[in-house]
Amino acid sequence: MHRVLLIDDDEQLGPPLATYFQRFELALTHALKPSEGLARLRGGGFDVAILDVMLPEMDGFELCRTIRKESDIPVVMLTARGDVMDRVVGLELGADDYLPKPFEPRELVARIQTVLRRHRGQNGPSAVPAAPDVLVFEGLTLDPARRSVTRQGEVVDLTGTEFELLHLLAREPGRVFSRDDILNQLRGHDAELYTRAVDIVVSRLRRKLEPLDCIKTLRNAGYSLALRREAP
Repeated sequence: MHRVLLIDDDEQLGPPLATYFQRFELALTHALKPSEGLARLRGGGFDVAILDVMLPEMDGFELCRTIRKESDIPVVMLTARGDVMDRVVGLELGADDYLPKPFEPRELVARIQTVLRRHRGQNGPSAVPAAPDVLVFEGLTLDPARRSVTRQGEVVDLTGTEFELLHLLAREPGRVFSRDDILNQLRGHDAELYTRAVDIVVSRLRRKLEPLDCIKTLRNAGYSLALRREAP
């Protein structure tokens, strides 16, 4: 059973969600404050974290930033309905997905299951099938089985979404993937905001892979991996 940590100061939210999550083999723990949530995360054992944006002590953005400095655990953020900037900022800080409040519990479960599949390759086939062999390029190595990436010999810490995007591009280096191609592979949604999210994830990935110039942008076309494949 996967363990989920909810960090939200609404005392009424946790108990009914915990009961509902049990139907889907998800065990929910509820922390009311960021300090409590961070302590629990540092204790280990959780598979995914859900963060509310509006929190005491620190907001969800600062909390997400703190978590990302310490862990690559999948993060789903709960944002105010209609507040597009909250969602964009959350993705820029390393969140794997977001869900506007108020939300349907079944949709939250679906988002959690999706980020878990991306991160661990469990609970059914991944959206992008894992290749059996290590992918080696000039200065970059990607191991799909271990979900690890090294840049010039150093391990790169990627979120689940960042890894899946890089894996998608690396499977066919040189091929141009449009934003819609990427959305269909990684999310299955085609809303305008998700299109913007692709650009955000690409930008994050580029920064993490510097000084390598890995991802090429073709105006009005999409993105491709601009590295030469080498023998492993």
